[in-house]
Amino acid sequence: MAENYHLKPGKGSEQRAPGKVLLDAVCNHLNLVEGDYFGLEFPDHKKITVWLDLLKPIVKQIRRPKHVVVKFVVKFFPPDHTQLQEELTRYLFALQVKQDLAQGRLTCNDTSAALLISHIVQSEIGDFDEASDREHLAKNKYIPQQDALEDKIVEYHHNHIGQTPAESDFQLLEIARRLEMYGVRLHPAKDREGTKINLAVANTGILVFQGFTKINAFNWAKVRKLSFKRKRFLIKLRPDANSSYQDTLEFLMASRDFCKSFWKICVEHHAFFRLFEEPKPKPKPVLFSRGSSFRFSGRTQKQVLDFVKEGGHKKVQFERKHSKIQSIRSLATQPTEPNSEVPKQAQQSASLPPGEGAEPAGGAGGQQAAEPSAAAEERQSPAPPRSPAGGGKADGAPRAPADEEEEVVKDRTQQSKAQPPQPSTGSLTGSPHLSELSINSQGGAAPTNVILSPNLSPDTKQASPLVSPLLNDQVCPRTDDEEEGRRKRFPTDKAYFIAKEVSTTERTYLKDLEVITSWFQSTVSKEDVMPEALKSLIFPNFEPLHKFHTSFLKETEQRLALWEGRSNAHIRGDYQRIGDVLLKNIQGMKQLAAHLWKHSEALEALETGIRSSRRLESLCRDFELQKVCYLPLNTFLLRPLHRLMHYKQVLERLCKHHPPSHADFRDCRAALAEVTEMVAQLHGTMIKMENFQKLHELKKDLIGIDNLVIPGREFIRLGSLSKLSGKGLQQRMFFLFNDVLLYTSRGLTASNQFKVHGQLPLYGMTIEESEDEWGVPHCLTLRGQRQSLVVAASSRSEMEKWVEDIQMAIDLAEKSSGPTPEFLASSPPDHKSPDEAAVADQESEDDLSASRTSLERQAPHRGNTMVHVCWHRNTSVSMVDFSVAVENQLSGNLLRKFKNSNGWQKLWVVFTNFCLFFYKSHQDHHPLASLPLLGYSLTIPSESEDIHKDYVFKLHFKSHVYYFRAESEYTFERWMEVIRSATSSASRAHILSHKESHVY
Repeated sequence: MAENYHLKPGKGSEQRAPGKVLLDAVCNHLNLVEGDYFGLEFPDHKKITVWLDLLKPIVKQIRRPKHVVVKFVVKFFPPDHTQLQEELTRYLFALQVKQDLAQGRLTCNDTSAALLISHIVQSEIGDFDEASDREHLAKNKYIPQQDALEDKIVEYHHNHIGQTPAESDFQLLEIARRLEMYGVRLHPAKDREGTKINLAVANTGILVFQGFTKINAFNWAKVRKLSFKRKRFLIKLRPDANSSYQDTLEFLMASRDFCKSFWKICVEHHAFFRLFEEPKPKPKPVLFSRGSSFRFSGRTQKQVLDFVKEGGHKKVQFERKHSKIQSIRSLATQPTEPNSEVPKQAQQSASLPPGEGAEPAGGAGGQQAAEPSAAAEERQSPAPPRSPAGGGKADGAPRAPADEEEEVVKDRTQQSKAQPPQPSTGSLTGSPHLSELSINSQGGAAPTNVILSPNLSPDTKQASPLVSPLLNDQVCPRTDDEEEGRRKRFPTDKAYFIAKEVSTTERTYLKDLEVITSWFQSTVSKEDVMPEALKSLIFPNFEPLHKFHTSFLKETEQRLALWEGRSNAHIRGDYQRIGDVLLKNIQGMKQLAAHLWKHSEALEALETGIRSSRRLESLCRDFELQKVCYLPLNTFLLRPLHRLMHYKQVLERLCKHHPPSHADFRDCRAALAEVTEMVAQLHGTMIKMENFQKLHELKKDLIGIDNLVIPGREFIRLGSLSKLSGKGLQQRMFFLFNDVLLYTSRGLTASNQFKVHGQLPLYGMTIEESEDEWGVPHCLTLRGQRQSLVVAASSRSEMEKWVEDIQMAIDLAEKSSGPTPEFLASSPPDHKSPDEAAVADQESEDDLSASRTSLERQAPHRGNTMVHVCWHRNTSVSMVDFSVAVENQLSGNLLRKFKNSNGWQKLWVVFTNFCLFFYKSHQDHHPLASLPLLGYSLTIPSESEDIHKDYVFKLHFKSHVYYFRAESEYTFERWMEVIRSATSSASRAHILSHKESHVY
């Protein structure tokens, strides 16, 4: 890509200016917002190519500027190109890939090379024309030996008809990022034995190559310290009893300058990708300095992503120097909203050959090659506002947001041309205008008898729970003509939609409170099975909350009505705020704090009562089978604690949105301070109760285990792994706690419970990757003191999650003298009343287990727990993920469309517990259907899918496709945000730091 700049000698302050001034000048010249991914490189006085140090004066680095060419090139390659949110940035990255291909840095096989070049050709000359293609290829050499690939390049280019330059860039990066040499700059070195190798640094850590083959990698998490001493480059690893490596690895480089240059690059990569903010300078020593004072300067990747998301910049036009086609941005009649200039569609593109780039660079959630049918590359659509189909230009005119009822405009679409079938890239790609949107399903085919609802599209022969008289298009179609007269224009201020989110989620919260105060209380009152002490602990502490929040919801909805102008329109301006309502009611909630403190006590007392009385246990299990109890009963007891966090998040968004001078800012800030104080007080209780609740929930899914819930035990992760035995690989469910690892198989009884087969105490356990030893991909060997297991994960990313959590659990077990791992029991101890014990004596062990959990009657309900979802989707979920899910709850109206249906249906949708629950309206007491989201891909529909509506997102798992449409840009982004949290696991380090910085 390299933009070349010849420097002219400056005067005075120009000569003393640090390197950052020059880099900023180049980025400003290019109107480049995401310039932090780039750097300036030049040959120093010893002809070694080095990066310009941003802190040192330029004159001390470039001694003879007249004779030096400074190159502007990509320095930091992110693991996922969808994190590049500007079209100009992706264009420059595409140019870098093009240059790396030409220079032989980016090596790949012929199929990948031809595919990459076909996208470059599409970007430069447009749609396929064989004569033009061959003439263009004759004049431009993209790789050595290009002539042998010409026919294949032309064949692939034919498949890209209609693809814009921006889309071509996106597809080019999608393919390139999967190649092993993407973004790799090799630095010659030798190991201790004198073998010639190459070192490189990437976003994940330090890589070791022999030739162009990667032979080793040292993840940043394993590296304790990087240093150099003369020509020796030293990597100090964290202590690991399971590793065959020495504590410190040593590599010999050509000279001290080469060694120091590579060390600097490693320091910068670690800081850019791993830190949240720029490291602060170390204090200068008083007398003597030891070692280098070099440090990373500039924004980290997180800061860049946050800055671009906040939209604190102005979109500008740019010209594609190498393209005969105008860019999308230069065609726009006016600047669009932040993050909106993305490829309209990204055409399906051919797959990489087997074994090459099977996983994304970051190792996050790659789709396995075993699922080609589910891996078709989705073409991307732009963020709103959208242009009419077929019109070559982006429509810059603002659009009024849709109202609750549904905005439907006359269909102006044209039938898209059918595209020839193509190989797939092996992943579902998300929209490039939203960060980290490419969420791929974990590998492994789901069994044909999956009972998860709703997993089947209406085009399949099996019925989907969503295809019901209430939800079927043919029963209640909504036409454009019917809706044309019902359209409204709501306020467009983001604050209005934030306030509306308070209202919609408050409706759901009230319904959740009613599960306890109305439905459960009514059930309990009909049978004399619950002790009065337990009743007085639960219901009197929930009823005041229900009464208070009923009033709060009414006040919020009245304010929204005034804001929208539905009443007293002449005074509407005085009520375009929500902070005063929130402040008043949050202050009122503080008066109810005594009731909130009792909820954890109520949860513990209820579980104790269930354990002591079989009749109460039966009553609670039967209540959980009712449709109104759409989550485990004990989850509803924690809802008031979770709701406080939601208020805190809403107020944080409002304070961030309003300038300090806004009339609502002071009230919002005061309300935020009040609710933050309440969350801080309840923080410890919340963490403890979430773990307590999760242990009791897991207990219902397991057979053959006793004393799962004991003080000190913490749940860490559950999920599906394949266990290697004499019969080959067999699917098993694994449950990881802070002291033991359980492995189970799914029972064949009506209960669908999982039978415990064995346990591995974590104390003294070691873990090692053993793919080479067993010839099984993503394979691990777990060595306990008495037993060893060989297991395989469905993907590389799944394996890394398990390794990280198991190693953390082993470390905890080594340091703790906590619970004993011996808790498998042949018969559970009972503490029943004498008359109940007499009945139990007549039952066999299996019958006892069955009766104690009402298994036969529970079967329809227990098939949709998180354990079963992970089993069918062949994935895993951690306690960290559950904690994130608690924070990401949302509800509101969405319009839904199946893959082959015509109209849109309005549904009330609740997102919680990794699942979408569908209601006909917010007044319904129970959901019509549910959709577990683990393993689903979140994307934006392509032009060929004929959606042509604003604010539409797509959920896709194998052949199951659903489209959902939000009413505004804000609600669209919120739904994308919370669903993304359910379809991908966040990193543990990120989540823990997030908790610390936000009190919870």
